[in-house]
Amino acid sequence: MDVANWVWWVTAIVTVCVFAFDLLIVGRRPHEPSMKEAATYLAFYIGLAVLFGIGIFITSGARYGTEFFAGWLTEYSLSVDNLFIFIIIMGKFAVPRHLQQYALMVGIVMALLMRAIFIALGAAAIENFSWVFYIFGAFLIWTAWKLAREGSEDEDEYEENAMVAWVEKRFPATKEWQGKSMFAKLNGQRVITPMFLVIVTLGTTDLLFALDSIPAIYGLTKEPYLVLTANIFALMGLRQLYFLIGGLLERLIYLSYGLAFLLGFIGVKLVFHAMHVNELPFINGGAGIHWAPEIPIWLSLAVIIGTLAITTILSLRASASMSDQERDQRTGPRRDWEED
Repeated sequence: MDVANWVWWVTAIVTVCVFAFDLLIVGRRPHEPSMKEAATYLAFYIGLAVLFGIGIFITSGARYGTEFFAGWLTEYSLSVDNLFIFIIIMGKFAVPRHLQQYALMVGIVMALLMRAIFIALGAAAIENFSWVFYIFGAFLIWTAWKLAREGSEDEDEYEENAMVAWVEKRFPATKEWQGKSMFAKLNGQRVITPMFLVIVTLGTTDLLFALDSIPAIYGLTKEPYLVLTANIFALMGLRQLYFLIGGLLERLIYLSYGLAFLLGFIGVKLVFHAMHVNELPFINGGAGIHWAPEIPIWLSLAVIIGTLAITTILSLRASASMSDQERDQRTGPRRDWEED
């Protein structure tokens, strides 16, 4: 896929403008968005992603258009699972409802910047070392096995990451909320506020999620431009999704198993690709293993859509027949979305 420099620049400028609009216009007044507001913005961002994918189809062909949609759907489905952790983080820091939208926006912008660096590093590794596909594939298969084994048991568990722990120890902090401010003065000393810690936590946690999602999308497309734009569009709607589907998350009781299957499928796909482009001298004498099947992108997209559809349908049907207590045993205690 030949992407001109001006296309990269236009993409970067449009992305900055969209997130600047979110931060400076939508986020200028801290508030909890209504269902209508969240649904409107989410529909807008999804519409943009669909139009972008159609544009890829028209300008670059069906192959790259299909790769974009496969990557975007994968990133979006993984993001839905990540929302469980975001809910727990908000609860752990007791973030006021009217400040949660702003915290999410800033955290997502941080995550996007860090993911862009991660994507560039992954593209460089793939370009220079074909054996990296073995590592990506094995990592995804291991992650899939771990996710399937744990299921939803650890959704209520959150362990503070090393970065946040370091910040808390290194800088003086106040436990009092100061609105959107990340810094405040207390007895003449500059201190960090809970908002600063929440934003750092959200941003670094999402980067940890990228350890799964970036290798997964590289299993669907080798084009850095498509990898980046799929991540951008997935993150664009993440904040609205957080507020819109809150209660629905508790009913997706089989989501972890569906995502485990997807990660395992993509991991196997990556290993097969690694075998085709093999250059490791201790494997088949450094020659490609051409008997390994090559999974076409259309089949990957079909598997992704089918898995998400089946997982959602089975989850909703099973959840509908459960009592609240039974559902809590699978997904953890229900979060009170209506409380301030």
